[in-house]
Amino acid sequence: MLSRRSTEIKGSKNITIIAEGVKVEGKINCPGSARIDGAVNGEITIEKEVIIGKEGKVEANIRTKNAVIAGTYKGDMIASGEVEITTTGKFIGNLTQKDALLTIAKGGLFKGESLISSNADIFKLKDKKKDIDDTQKVNKI
Repeated sequence: MLSRRSTEIKGSKNITIIAEGVKVEGKINCPGSARIDGAVNGEITIEKEVIIGKEGKVEANIRTKNAVIAGTYKGDMIASGEVEITTTGKFIGNLTQKDALLTIAKGGLFKGESLISSNADIFKLKDKKKDIDDTQKVNKI
């Protein structure tokens, strides 16, 4: 008798992966977490955590909760939680956080400004006015 095994990886439903060799341009909105090992240019909103792998190259403005930078990142980031730059990570741009939760490992690069903001509105991932406008557009159709 064969046993039935689950082919799903625990938590995989909420992880978006952009693999090495993949190039993406434009806006990315992710309700869970994302790992980027390819190249991304544009605007990124990730509700939980973004991980830029060693081979990842990102040139974008990012809004997220947590971030791990092991590759190259250029842009402005707004993070409500922790940001870690690993030994292979390069962060060029400005970082805005609620609290000072930035960790830079020996060998990691941070070039830019690290700002602490008490303005809670900038850490909201969804634009409520935009959601209302979009709902009104759908209702008119």
